[in-house]
Amino acid sequence: MDLLALTDFNLVARHGGFGKAARASGRPKATLSRRVAELETSLGLRLLERGARTLKLTEEGRALHERTGALLSEIDEAATDIAAGGATPRGRLRISAPLLFSQTAMGRLAAEFALKHPQVRLEVTTEDRPVDMVEEGYDLVIRVNPNRDETLVGRIFVRDRLVVVAAPQMARPAHDDEPVPAVVRGANGDKTLWQVSVAGATARIAVQPVLQLSSLLMVRDAVRAGVGAALLPVSLVSHDLAAGTLAHWGDIDGSEIALWTLYPSRRLLSNRVSAFLDFIKQAFPQGTPDELAAYSTR
Repeated sequence: MDLLALTDFNLVARHGGFGKAARASGRPKATLSRRVAELETSLGLRLLERGARTLKLTEEGRALHERTGALLSEIDEAATDIAAGGATPRGRLRISAPLLFSQTAMGRLAAEFALKHPQVRLEVTTEDRPVDMVEEGYDLVIRVNPNRDETLVGRIFVRDRLVVVAAPQMARPAHDDEPVPAVVRGANGDKTLWQVSVAGATARIAVQPVLQLSSLLMVRDAVRAGVGAALLPVSLVSHDLAAGTLAHWGDIDGSEIALWTLYPSRRLLSNRVSAFLDFIKQAFPQGTPDELAAYSTR
């Protein structure tokens, strides 16, 4: 495949027409048209539908643009950085981050990163759903215990764990079969038994849900009010445990919460992504819940 022709095709696709692409690049419109036609001939595919006044990508053209446009931009950026004799991070960096991490830590982290790298335009989207990084144009995603994906690479930057907490005035049950009121979130709403570890010993806590909420911050606030016990990440309640506003009833066995930074393995690692990965590593050098709690709102 002729990479120059592919570059011209992506230029036309990005600007939505030969005229606009010619004006943006300073290249002759006829040259762009000829190079795109040559690319179509070499592939045996029609990439553009040419109307009298409009130009539209075919399904094949859209797929080719989505798969190659970002790659060519990163190659061009790498060449520009090398030619400039440096690798100062610059340009747009799009990140998808989960809801709780965004609510408790991402605002402060994003501000610190922006101050450190003023030429990077950071955009953070908050969502818990799996995203298609290539299709949706993300450079990096942060996820909790992600499913294995051969197309992504990354690393854990923080490890957390679940604990059972309750208001200090709430009495812990004397027997395993004595149910306690519980505040639950989403998928935890159908659990009727928590198995906890306390000082090396295992105990069971029977629960009776009295509130089901969609946010862990809401769960924490409800527990603070004394309505019931709850399972929460220790980083979210460490301030309360230290201040005595919540009591620790035990750890949930096998409840590791791992936060990952992930990016597509087939893409070049831009200096923007590298800078953010280094920044996250410096923010959480040991990757402990206490380090995460330091960024969390109280």
